[in-house]
Amino acid sequence: MKAKKSLGQHFLINTGVLDRIVAAVDIRPEENIIEVGPGKGQLTDVLLGAGARVIAVEKDRALVALLKEKYAGNDKIEIVEGDILKFDPSRYTLHATSYKLVGNIPYYLTTHLIRTVLTTWPSPRSIVFMIQKEVADRMIAKPPHMNMLAVLVQSYTVPKRIMRVSKGSFSPPPKVESAVIRLVPRHETQNMEHETLLKIAGEGFKHPRKKLANNLPSELLEQAGIDPARRAETLTIAEWQKLAEMSTKQAV
Repeated sequence: MKAKKSLGQHFLINTGVLDRIVAAVDIRPEENIIEVGPGKGQLTDVLLGAGARVIAVEKDRALVALLKEKYAGNDKIEIVEGDILKFDPSRYTLHATSYKLVGNIPYYLTTHLIRTVLTTWPSPRSIVFMIQKEVADRMIAKPPHMNMLAVLVQSYTVPKRIMRVSKGSFSPPPKVESAVIRLVPRHETQNMEHETLLKIAGEGFKHPRKKLANNLPSELLEQAGIDPARRAETLTIAEWQKLAEMSTKQAV
């Protein structure tokens, strides 16, 4: 079965990389795993072999049929046909920290999916994704090279790049280098003003090359103890949180 370009399909065929992904997931016996885009089941096989219970969400109807035939009679896996962006974990009795999320993600989908999972899903124990290397690098950026994606990811999780993956590890090979990244939710962010933080960061990065004084109210910056001459890319997550806290106090 050929990969469909319209769905951004690049099937991972390097068994060494598959093993590294599963090692990064650190599966416990009978642990619930949501797999995004299982394709032909290469990663699925290794997940099941490690003792996981898998909910595999696949959009491609032809691949769904292939997977259902391949895993017929296996009660450790459920094949779900559908768009992962519309998937609701609660329908499968999955609540916060009761599952892990893993997948070889179509690169056009990465940012949208990460935002959806972090802001609307019950928090997984961890996320391990194969994504475009450039996007992985943006997620793990530090001051003075922060960006809006890094603020989103790091305000919810601790990200770590596990490995780089060459183009030849896929069939067909993508045009870009890839990377495996692991995101572990932060326990200390339960009381974080996420919605306000992301809104303020969005304003701060609206004109990223300009000083913060051009993007955010001077009174807010002063109350948070942040120099208005700085740029958004130099702020830490703690400083964005401070801005969110001050903004919330102003609104009361």
